[in-house]
Amino acid sequence: MATTTRPVGPFPRPRAVAHVPHTTDVNGDVPGAVHGATDRLDGWRDLIREHFVALDVNAQRDTPFDGAVRSSLVGHLAVATVDSTDQECVRTPGLARHDPDDYLQVGLIARGHAVVRQDGREAPLGPGAWSVYETGRPFAWRFHGPWRMLVFTWPRDLLGISPDTSRAATARALGGERLGGIVGRTLADVVAAPPELSPTAAERLATELGDLVGTVVGEALRRDEVTGPRGAADLRARVEAFVAEHLEDPDLSPETIARAHFVSTRQLHRAFADASTTVSRLVRRRRLEHGRRELADPRLRGVSVTDVALRCGFGDLASFSRAFKETFHEPPSTFRRRHGA
Repeated sequence: MATTTRPVGPFPRPRAVAHVPHTTDVNGDVPGAVHGATDRLDGWRDLIREHFVALDVNAQRDTPFDGAVRSSLVGHLAVATVDSTDQECVRTPGLARHDPDDYLQVGLIARGHAVVRQDGREAPLGPGAWSVYETGRPFAWRFHGPWRMLVFTWPRDLLGISPDTSRAATARALGGERLGGIVGRTLADVVAAPPELSPTAAERLATELGDLVGTVVGEALRRDEVTGPRGAADLRARVEAFVAEHLEDPDLSPETIARAHFVSTRQLHRAFADASTTVSRLVRRRRLEHGRRELADPRLRGVSVTDVALRCGFGDLASFSRAFKETFHEPPSTFRRRHGA
């Protein structure tokens, strides 16, 4: 397998791992491969950073720890085999924000079990299953017991998958359906038996593997449209969380919520068709419930009712008072006095 001379994405320079504390640096059986291993958690964090991106890694202190990574390049695609023990790896908002590089990664579980979380979703994965995630936003992996994962990393700007599509596809279990299984086995074969390729062919293969991942992602999203029961429930859960985080935004509306979740307004309303409320009613109810909690909080007795209304996303006191009385059958000022706040 031909490798390039410059590091691409999170793939390290040929001898970078030799400088990681408490690790060994040995050549694997793949030409140009870099291998690192450690039995120290602090060395493991450094090793992960050298091969991939910076992560917060947490593991049980009272249990034996070990980890190993072998990485190599296929054109602009970095491929790696990662082995380790029970742990959680988190890409925090701060780590993602301060890293100028952006990659799309595929994690394929070869042994053990894991759960991946990103963009308000989480997916449990077992052997043969894989998932897409992006380093430009927070994500987390939780590994249970001894595990092995194959990691494939493309520079984000070299992939033909649109940002909207990949954001909708992250943290979904892939590989269980026929097409996903075929692509998963193809990816695994590239790691297990890398072909000898010219630099031009290696670049072409990296691109084509990325296109295959994009095809699986597109088919998965097509099957799991928000009109389906599972897709609708997933979207409603994410909208609930989004509304709770953006109550103070006066522009919060079905249109802005749909844009934030990369669906059309029609798809958003369709997802709530079988629910007991609409998107607009959900926003209104959550704002009023938030306002009622603030009015009853003795710590906020110095905050005026007008300020409470604005903090809940209402444009003025009159609209807040009218909606509050319609919902709770008394003015907000009366409610506050009755609750001693």
